[in-house]
Amino acid sequence: MKPNLRKALFLPSLMVIGMAWLASCQKDNNVSTPETIETAVAASSAEAVQDGSFNEIFDDVAGIDDATAGEDLGIYGTDGNGIFSGEANGGGTDALNQPTTRCFTVTVTPRDRGVFPKTVTIDFGAGCEVRGHLRKGKIITVYSGRMHVPGSKAVTTFENFSIDSFGIQGKHTVTNTTAPGGNNRSFTTQVEGAKITNLNSGQWCSWDAVRTMTQLEGNGTPFYPRDDVFSITGNRSVSCSDGKSWTSEITTPLVKKFTCRWMVKGVVKIEMKASQATLDFGDGTCDNTATITANGVSRVITLR
Repeated sequence: MKPNLRKALFLPSLMVIGMAWLASCQKDNNVSTPETIETAVAASSAEAVQDGSFNEIFDDVAGIDDATAGEDLGIYGTDGNGIFSGEANGGGTDALNQPTTRCFTVTVTPRDRGVFPKTVTIDFGAGCEVRGHLRKGKIITVYSGRMHVPGSKAVTTFENFSIDSFGIQGKHTVTNTTAPGGNNRSFTTQVEGAKITNLNSGQWCSWDAVRTMTQLEGNGTPFYPRDDVFSITGNRSVSCSDGKSWTSEITTPLVKKFTCRWMVKGVVKIEMKASQATLDFGDGTCDNTATITANGVSRVITLR
């Protein structure tokens, strides 16, 4: 059961960072709409980029396999997730039949089984392409315990880390908040001082966020991720170098299926200085579209 949040911890899995800043959502340029829609599209696009970068971290933290970590450190034991999916060495394909290549190195300190805290450093060096995206630098995660144990926490920071042309900074904390003896697993993610910078233009957005993911389906098959379904709630506050700022709140819980790359359901309300908008992910159908509505005007966008 891998909360393959890839793009969304809460939003779509790697909703793809390698697209132009404030343009991660494809727009229909033939539609004439008010400036509020354009602002809403820009804000929603930035949210998608932010989710794509930081929510993928959840997959990596929860998905480290025991062959890599030297023990059952992640959530799925031998069945890795995120960049650890596929064959342990030499690449292969992951559960979504996407190619994965082990071009990075992983250091675990201390390597002794059962000794915590444990630091895992993923080093992409001067450049390592994973799933079509060029990564550089290091992702460093400190585990307080095994992530499948309630109360365990994993704190991730970055060292000169970038994905494609976006530099990533900040602190990402995942806590297993499953109630003792509870049947539905839950995880809370807190993002503090996050910042994504377009290394080509220098533009940036920074934010803080808290989101909680609760498993709705698949609890009875802990080592089979393909039946996993998660509900996601939370909020975020954002400010950008161009002076724009907004807050967002999930007003109808987002629904993420492991078998779908994108969110399949749920609504996010985006509050800007002079207006507000909603981002609706649909009726449960797995597709790469969402609808932005502002001042009664709607636009369907394509999620990369």
